[in-house]
Amino acid sequence: MKLLDTTHSNITEAAEVIRTGGLVAFPTETVYGLGADGLNPVASAKIFEAKKRPTFNPLILHIANKDWLKRFSIYDDERINRLVEIFWPGPLTLVLPKTDLVPDIITSGNPTVAVRMPNHKVALELIEKSDVPIAAPSANKFGHLSPTTAQHVVKSLGNKVDIILDGGKCSVGVESTILELHDGEIYMLRPGGLSKEKIEKEIDKIKSGRTNPNKPNAPGQLPFHYAPSIPLDFLSEENLKKYSGKKIGALFFEEIKDKANFENIKILSSSGNMNEAAANLFRFLHEFEKESLDLILVEPVKEEGLGVAIMDRLKKAAAKYQS
Repeated sequence: MKLLDTTHSNITEAAEVIRTGGLVAFPTETVYGLGADGLNPVASAKIFEAKKRPTFNPLILHIANKDWLKRFSIYDDERINRLVEIFWPGPLTLVLPKTDLVPDIITSGNPTVAVRMPNHKVALELIEKSDVPIAAPSANKFGHLSPTTAQHVVKSLGNKVDIILDGGKCSVGVESTILELHDGEIYMLRPGGLSKEKIEKEIDKIKSGRTNPNKPNAPGQLPFHYAPSIPLDFLSEENLKKYSGKKIGALFFEEIKDKANFENIKILSSSGNMNEAAANLFRFLHEFEKESLDLILVEPVKEEGLGVAIMDRLKKAAAKYQS
């Protein structure tokens, strides 16, 4: 495994690894991705192996040119064109009927493919120099915390990756929002770095409720995910009593609201900025993992804007430890 700065020559070296069937971890605006040639089934299979990811859970194809969307998907809907025009590059993934160019391993046998164009200069340069779409889930072991720094990738995957490009901290910090076009309706499959409110300002109302954990057609639809290595639950009077005597780390949104004897306290955004809170979420949970704690208690945030994505990640992390 090589940990490299994001110089042009290092990105060129990483692109050669992609073209020859290897694995490269790279920064995006959302989280670090674990990338392989998205048109090479053998290379893409290495992603599932490295992450210990179930093969029924599809991957996202990352592209560097908006025109590539019609190489890998089939659609005739002006709302999709508008979303692409306004929000790409950015934290938005579109699930659309796939073309025959897309290998079945990418879509887990589904007739649809998930595609996005990341808003990060390193990611875009890597894709352009590779000259193929890069299949990339988050660069961590399956079900664990998503990585927002290169060091998080090293901790989780280490030598299972050929090259890790260190582009610093991710600016958004939660994964992309995923939308699906199905039978003329647009559904939100996963809340993420682009809020529902911003989307609905540009197109008609979008729907929810097409997620199927038994046969997902995009990432992030399983009942538990994004979990730290120590139990996580929500902060409440009931839970403070339930976990009395435990060594607890507390995660608050804007300010400390409880005087309990916590081992450590972190605040997502002292100014109440939801963008800052989202960017800090996984980073702070990674930091808690380094401490000798029995439990993390998290203050719920208001489920609007990016708060929907934050609560989605926290609920799925908590679900892992609920009996």
